[in-house]
Amino acid sequence: MWKVGLGHSRLWKVHQGTSPSNIPLPHASNVQLRVALRAVPYPTGRDVYGALMSLVLVTGAARANSIAAVVAPRLASAGWEVVTSDLDSGDYPCDLATTDGPEKLIERVTTERGALSALVLSHAHDVESGILDTTAASFDTHVAVNARASLLLIAAFARQVPDSGGAIVAFTSDHTTGNLPYGASKGALDRIVISAARELGPRGISANVVNPGPIDTGWMDAEMRENMVPHHPLGRLGTPTDIAAVVSFLLSEGGRWVSGQLLHADGGFSSRY
Repeated sequence: MWKVGLGHSRLWKVHQGTSPSNIPLPHASNVQLRVALRAVPYPTGRDVYGALMSLVLVTGAARANSIAAVVAPRLASAGWEVVTSDLDSGDYPCDLATTDGPEKLIERVTTERGALSALVLSHAHDVESGILDTTAASFDTHVAVNARASLLLIAAFARQVPDSGGAIVAFTSDHTTGNLPYGASKGALDRIVISAARELGPRGISANVVNPGPIDTGWMDAEMRENMVPHHPLGRLGTPTDIAAVVSFLLSEGGRWVSGQLLHADGGFSSRY
């Protein structure tokens, strides 16, 4: 768990080799250490808009080079108390492929930590296959983890959200051709989250889907990175740090008016067509 410290410094308990981007860590899993950071630039427990911050659950933060692994400390630096969950790691390990796992996860977190005010859905099951070689079992697993689990997490989150409201951010992808079950399940996720914005808005809950475009989280080689740069109008590839800043804004009081959107936060990559 990452938690904002009291007084004039913050302390992070870092899991899965994850840290603020300016602090080097050994490339290993389950690294445990505490890092004292610089003075808090605004009152502890409030965002830059002065709104009270609370508890946020981030799923899918196990890999040290993942987007979620950078989102978690970024949110902590903004004043959030952050808890994480992955298949067999994080503060609250959970198998999201099960039908009861998502609801039990929310129940465990809220019982031990209190009400959640935000939910960041970064978990994903991704095994590439196309139309001709996708099996029914593979398709069902992708839908179960990427779409059904997200629906159940959102529903359980909404049932316990405090009167002050909350915010949901999920990550999606356009990668469907040659990766059909992943892309199709992400398409279902898009519809679920956008529908949540409409249905849960009266409860004070905002909901958005972020498409970060091609972010190198360990799957690109040097040749691919070089070939991808010209497709980005801003002249570089996106990084997890870029996306963490977007998530931090959407969860803040100042970002809550943005709701029901599929946001292409990709440095102009999607504008090439």
